[in-house]
Amino acid sequence: MALRISREEVAHIAELAKLGLAEEEMELFSQQLSRVLEYAEMLNRLNTEAIPPTAQVTSLYSVSRPDEARPSLTQEEVLQNAPSREDGYFKIRLVLE
Repeated sequence: MALRISREEVAHIAELAKLGLAEEEMELFSQQLSRVLEYAEMLNRLNTEAIPPTAQVTSLYSVSRPDEARPSLTQEEVLQNAPSREDGYFKIRLVLE
């Protein structure tokens, strides 16, 4: 079954996406979207009965290290190279007023 996206459907999609399309673009996108739908239909016809659902394709489950408290720098050590500081914090220029 050949699926065909009409020029009117492309215009409607473009309007929903707030896109301004020229007439030649309407025809081009009509053809391209039709091919995408035809390919999706071909994939829908594949027999996947014997394929189990897969959420993860690798054997990795968690690649993050455990969150453990460790010694770190003191506040003074962290701020020692700060170009500007105030009350124990980095002082930066105002970004938003």
